[in-house]
Amino acid sequence: QLQVVEFGGGLVQPGGPLRPSCLASGRIFSIITMGWYRQPPGKERELVPLITTGGRTTYLDSVKGRFTSSSNNAKNTIYLQMNSLKPEDTAVYYCNADLVARTTLGNDRRELWGQGTLVTVSS
Repeated sequence: QLQVVEFGGGLVQPGGPLRPSCLASGRIFSIITMGWYRQPPGKERELVPLITTGGRTTYLDSVKGRFTSSSNNAKNTIYLQMNSLKPEDTAVYYCNADLVARTTLGNDRRELWGQGTLVTVSS
């Protein structure tokens, strides 16, 4: 089954770190981009970092210098190292993948979303 799944959310104290990960699995031919979005309570969903196949990453201004995204291409996995967490980082973090899937009719481009993982920053 073609899917993306997030792991590693949870409760963390202000100033602490957390490192969620996201795995894309199934019949994948190639991954174009993978990225993290987050949706704080009562707000719109926003893009956090986006990793392209060329390795370029762009970040939301409010997380620059604190968050770092990395990838293991062989495992179709991305990680989000979050340091110096603040209460305003509290959100549901979603993984998004823009990829090419192998189907019985040939290759087909798909966009997938994970179910989300809750990150709560609180003392």
